[in-house]
Amino acid sequence: MQAIGRSGRVYEVGGVVRDRLMGMDVSSKDRDYLVTGISYDDLTSLLRPHGNVELVGRSFGVIKFTQFHHGQPHTFDIALPRKEHSTGVGHRDFAINFDPNLPVEDDLMRRDFTINAMALALDDQTLVDPLGGREDIARRQLRMTSERSFEEDPLRMLRAMQFAARLDFTIEERTLEAITRNAGLIQSVSPERIAEELNKMLTLAAKPSIGFRLMEQTGLLRAILPELSLCVGVDQPGPYHAHDVFEHTIRVVDATPPRLRVRLAALFHDIRKPQAKRPTDDGRATFYGHEATGARTVHDVLARLRYSREITNDVSTLVGRHMFTTDVTDKGLRRLVKKVGVDLIFDLLDLRRADVIGQGMGGRTDDVDQFEAAIRAELEKKPPFGYSDLAISGHDIMTLFGIEPGPMVGSILAHLLDKALDDPSINTPESLTALARQYFEEIKKRDMTYNRKGTD
Repeated sequence: MQAIGRSGRVYEVGGVVRDRLMGMDVSSKDRDYLVTGISYDDLTSLLRPHGNVELVGRSFGVIKFTQFHHGQPHTFDIALPRKEHSTGVGHRDFAINFDPNLPVEDDLMRRDFTINAMALALDDQTLVDPLGGREDIARRQLRMTSERSFEEDPLRMLRAMQFAARLDFTIEERTLEAITRNAGLIQSVSPERIAEELNKMLTLAAKPSIGFRLMEQTGLLRAILPELSLCVGVDQPGPYHAHDVFEHTIRVVDATPPRLRVRLAALFHDIRKPQAKRPTDDGRATFYGHEATGARTVHDVLARLRYSREITNDVSTLVGRHMFTTDVTDKGLRRLVKKVGVDLIFDLLDLRRADVIGQGMGGRTDDVDQFEAAIRAELEKKPPFGYSDLAISGHDIMTLFGIEPGPMVGSILAHLLDKALDDPSINTPESLTALARQYFEEIKKRDMTYNRKGTD
């Protein structure tokens, strides 16, 4: 940056400035820089001798610059001052005007919140803070940079929720009123951008519940996750819950580890309780089947928000199985692991622990801890949970019976896996071959019987 500093002026901008003022560790944070007083082409020429220059954002006045330290790449964005406003359907595109002679204060004015609208000059460590972001940090509050901030980019409303949750900040009164007034505009934002902010809130905030309560208060929840909005005020009479379904749900989210799929599962685990609720004669209520319908709802909602098929399937599995019982035999334990998957089973246990905590009744999870120990002990024995764990393969089956690849091979393997799950000791080539022969003969007899009936 010294070469640039001789021709222009370099400022550090973005979240790292905010976080440093908050006393947070910024050593691992991405760095973003703003350069004034030098043209885009001259900036590029100055940077090339010192690292790799990638002109990915010429129309935005942005350069990706990579240097290598001890063999490790370090990449950061270097931008010229610019003004911008969102255009097009879904606020996916932005009209950009960059100008090296634009005052740094003008560039900061376009940003979302005052705490993000600060720049630190690298030459003399001067803090440029035209909107009072430092004071707002001291007040621990979020304040919009302009009255049109949320009209320019409605996603900023959801960013306010995730910043409030991540930083444990309040939202300044006029800013909160503006979000409430403009909440409906969030529906014009692309699903991918919405999902990205939700992911940040779920994985970066210690208590995502702060953001979800604000979403409900402002109307954003109804616009983005109407299914979750229906859980507000749905009481759960009986001895197990101190909170309504919505409050219980977001407390469960807080109690889970900050991994995306388990926090998404926590968010959706009781999503269909309002529809499943049935009052009982003793003044309580049941919610039978809500886990199965909830698993289907996961597919609907996450497809709408453009989540990947992998994360959707994982979250659906966790939601669909979250009512599992720990009171099972070793056989039942192995079957649960097979249904859920080895890579998901411990997420499921974390979800159960959080579910108990979120009930607000002081419940214990000793049974889950014991169940986890039993699962880990079982996994050490390496029982078969999939076809690849069986002592014989599909190719062996085809050779044994002289059959081609097809449903018959899959049927035999499924039968063998089912038997080996019940009794892992039979997972040997000799035992499985004998079982396969027996099952193959049964299939042939059934087919012969069916064919005779068909000719009668």
